[in-house]
Amino acid sequence: MGKKKRSVGELNASSMADIAFLLLVFFLVTTSMSTDKGLARRLPPPVPKDKIDDTEIEMNKRNVLQILVNSNNDLMVNGEVLEVSKLKEKAKEFILNPSNSEELPEKEVGSFGSFGNVMYTKKHVISLQNDRGTQYQAYLDVQNALVAAYDEIRDDFSMQKRGKKFAELSEEEQKEVQKIFPQKISEAEPKNYGGN
Repeated sequence: MGKKKRSVGELNASSMADIAFLLLVFFLVTTSMSTDKGLARRLPPPVPKDKIDDTEIEMNKRNVLQILVNSNNDLMVNGEVLEVSKLKEKAKEFILNPSNSEELPEKEVGSFGSFGNVMYTKKHVISLQNDRGTQYQAYLDVQNALVAAYDEIRDDFSMQKRGKKFAELSEEEQKEVQKIFPQKISEAEPKNYGGN
């Protein structure tokens, strides 16, 4: 007697697409993506065409801390050679102008919500320009020193006024402190300065 061939039943695969979709959604929802972080900088708004040429805009020199980094990664701050390790303290002195020096930014009184009236250097700007040959690490070291200066100033001010660090303040108080000490770092397009 011969064997009967058994027919294999078809598999219902219509639910496989649903399962694959659910797995995809699950992994998208549960997986965290790493995002690259950059340097937070606020760019100035574009100058309208009907306004005067930006070369005609003058700024009081005492309100600008000019930092140049050459291709040898040497710093020149307002015409004087300076080590990166001393840049943070130089920037803090410039931003705060504690002795109200006429060579540092002008101080004025501003009203800042719960902090009341505060003397601050409203018009200060830190101008940073690098050589095209500046190493990226030197660029980051300068940026880190400047950001650290602002962070320390904000922490010191918060400790003095509220007895806690800037990060521990309420969101509203943090915004007020940022208005008093905004990060005003202006970066110009790199140029070829060369060494020394």
